[in-house]
Amino acid sequence: MPLDGKVFFTEFNHDPSEVRQLLEAAGLADRLSRYVQSSIGKPHRIIIKPNLVNASPPPITTPAWIVAELVGFLVGLSIPAEIIVADGTGEPGHSTLHLFGLHGYLELIGRDYPEVTFSDLNEEPTCWVPLQNGRRWQGLQLPEIMMDSFIISLPVLKAHTLAKVTLGMKNMIGVCPPEHYQQGGYWKKSVFHQDVHSAIFDLNMGCPPDFVLLDATVGMAEAHLGGPECDPPVNLLVAGHDPVAVDAFGAGLLGIPWQDVGHIRMAEGVLGSASSFQEIRID
Repeated sequence: MPLDGKVFFTEFNHDPSEVRQLLEAAGLADRLSRYVQSSIGKPHRIIIKPNLVNASPPPITTPAWIVAELVGFLVGLSIPAEIIVADGTGEPGHSTLHLFGLHGYLELIGRDYPEVTFSDLNEEPTCWVPLQNGRRWQGLQLPEIMMDSFIISLPVLKAHTLAKVTLGMKNMIGVCPPEHYQQGGYWKKSVFHQDVHSAIFDLNMGCPPDFVLLDATVGMAEAHLGGPECDPPVNLLVAGHDPVAVDAFGAGLLGIPWQDVGHIRMAEGVLGSASSFQEIRID
């Protein structure tokens, strides 16, 4: 489906219902309806991919409350699709399911929405996904569950010590299983530390998000696992169907020109639009 280059955003006034208002304005319901209509005969799955990189609390990781608001919006649509909250943590010593519990996902979402399931993408069966014109790889080994699913990337706004930013596209690294991507390093996805921008670009060629909901309520100003928070807090919620546009907008919120971010620059005009996106403020 063509990407529209639109970035929707709203000021966050500490009212969780603002998430649903933003999703309505961004047209997520219509896009999901088209997904179901276009995939007749296939299982319908909506996968919510937060950032549970490690055991650190928000704003390093995606807070449970915003995932719960997204889930509530999706359940309210009554779309015939399974809803799965899925991630694959990068930190050794923790399973993703443990982190779902630690960060309150199982309690908050499981209590109100028992029909929603959780998946540790580090443990899911995988399949080979060939790439055309990959920058680093000719193909990727990825979880089968991601294929033919509607993927919602739900990152938090963070600078990154290697990739400049970690937003909607960088967040997708969590889908990659350690069996294939932990090579000689401590981190479960350590292979991505080499030529990180080409690796992110290739991953999003093989497994692009269909929608991005960016938690920019706080923001990490200099690094992704620690350091100072944005001061003052950015205090925005951001959404869109074009991951390149949303990431370009998010980089700007951190004071980083998108042209300085290799994977956004590679994705420009290929996976979406960074140079001509349209900002739409929701009041």
